[in-house]
Amino acid sequence: MADKKHIMNRWLVVIGAIAIQLCLGAIYAWSVFTPYLKVEPYNFSTSQTQWVFSLGLLTFAVLMVIAGRLQTKVTPRMLASIGGVVLGIGYILGGFIGSSFTTQMICIGLLGGAGIGLAYVVPIAVGVKWFPDKKGLITGLAVAGFGFGALIWVKSAGSWFQLIEKLNLFGLGGVQSVFILYGLIFLVVVLLGSIVMVNPPEGWLPQGYTPPDSNAGGASQNGAVAFESSDMLKTPQFYLTFLTFFLSAMAGLMVIGCIKLFGIDALSSKGIETAIASGIAGTAMGFYAIFNGLGRIVWGSVSDWIGRRTSIFLMCLFQAIIMFLFFKLGGTTIGLIAGACIIGFNFGGNFALFPAITADYFGNTTVGKNYGWVFFSYGVAGIAGPQIGAFFRDAAKGAGVEAWAMPFMIAAIGCVIGALITLINKAPRKA
Repeated sequence: MADKKHIMNRWLVVIGAIAIQLCLGAIYAWSVFTPYLKVEPYNFSTSQTQWVFSLGLLTFAVLMVIAGRLQTKVTPRMLASIGGVVLGIGYILGGFIGSSFTTQMICIGLLGGAGIGLAYVVPIAVGVKWFPDKKGLITGLAVAGFGFGALIWVKSAGSWFQLIEKLNLFGLGGVQSVFILYGLIFLVVVLLGSIVMVNPPEGWLPQGYTPPDSNAGGASQNGAVAFESSDMLKTPQFYLTFLTFFLSAMAGLMVIGCIKLFGIDALSSKGIETAIASGIAGTAMGFYAIFNGLGRIVWGSVSDWIGRRTSIFLMCLFQAIIMFLFFKLGGTTIGLIAGACIIGFNFGGNFALFPAITADYFGNTTVGKNYGWVFFSYGVAGIAGPQIGAFFRDAAKGAGVEAWAMPFMIAAIGCVIGALITLINKAPRKA
C-alpha cells in the first residue's frame, strides 16, 4: 500500500480538470464567430462556417482514440500539456494567418480540434483512478468545465467584453484578434491545469473504499475487470454503447448548430421582429451552455445513485420527448429558452454518463484508452446532427420554420432508439 504521506489531495485533480476543460470548451463557442465570417473581409458561406466547426468535432474525436493509445507511452501530465500547446498554437496561428476558409480549416478545425482531442481524455482517465468510489460525479465535474467554457468564450467575445468589436491586434480585425488572445489563454491555462494530472500511486485506494471482487458475478459492471481495447472492440456492448452515444449526441449537436437560426425562424413566424428574435435566440444559446454544464454534474451524480444504464435510458427518453415538442415550443420566448435548457441539460449528461459506463463495462484502469473509441461516435454525430438540420433547411428554400419539423423528428426518433438499446445493453463478462 502506498505511503499516504506522499499522496496529494485528490480534489486538486478536479480543480485541474475543470481548468483544462474550460479551455477545451472553446469549440462550442464557434457560433459567436460565424456572423462575422459571413461578411467582409471573409465572405464565408454558411456551409463553410459550419464545416470549420464540424471538422473540429471530427478531429477532436479521432485524436481521442490516438490519445488513449498514447497514455501507455507518455504521462497524463505530458499528454495534457501537448494538447494545450497544440490547441493554443492552432488558435494563435488562426489569428495570424486565418484570413481564408482553408487556413481556418487547418488552424481552428484541424489543429484546434487535435489539441482538444489530445487533452480531453486525460482529466477523465486520471479522475476515475483517483475517484473509483464516485465515478459518475467525478466524470461530471471533470467535463462540466467544457460546457461552462462555451458560455465564457461566447460572452467574452460578445456581450461581456465585446472583444470582437473592440480588439484589433496587429491590424487583424476582431475575429483574428480574438483567436490570438484565446490561443494564449488556452496555452497558459491548460499547461497550469496539467501540473496535477498525475495518476495515484500503484495500489492506492480512497479511505474507506473497498473495490468490488473481480471474481464476483457482475464485477465488470463496476469496472473491476479491465478490457484492453482489442478485447472491447470484440464485444457487442461496445457497439451498442457507441450507437446510443451517437443517437443521443446527434440531437444535442443538431440544436447547437441551428438554435440561432431556428429561433429566429420560429419567433419571426409569430410576428416578432427579426432583431428581437435574434436577441432571444442568443439568450437561449447562453442558457443552453449553462444547462449543458449543469447536466454533466447532475446526471453524473444521479448515475452513482440509480445506475448508469437507468440514467442513460431516462436521459435519452427525456431528450426524445423535448425534441418532439421543441418545434412547437420554439415559437414563444419562454418555450425556446426552456426547450434549450432541457436539451442542453440532457446533452451535457452524455459526457458524464458515457465515460462512466465505459469504465463500468470495460475497466476503471483502461478507461483512458477505451473511451476514445466510444467517443468517436460523437465525432460522427458532429457531422450528422448539424448537416441533417442544414439539409432540410436548405431544401425548404425559404419555407421558414416548417423546415425544422423533420430534422427535430429524426433526432427525437433517434433518442427513442437509443433509450431502447440501453434496455438490452448489459455489462459484458470477460472470459
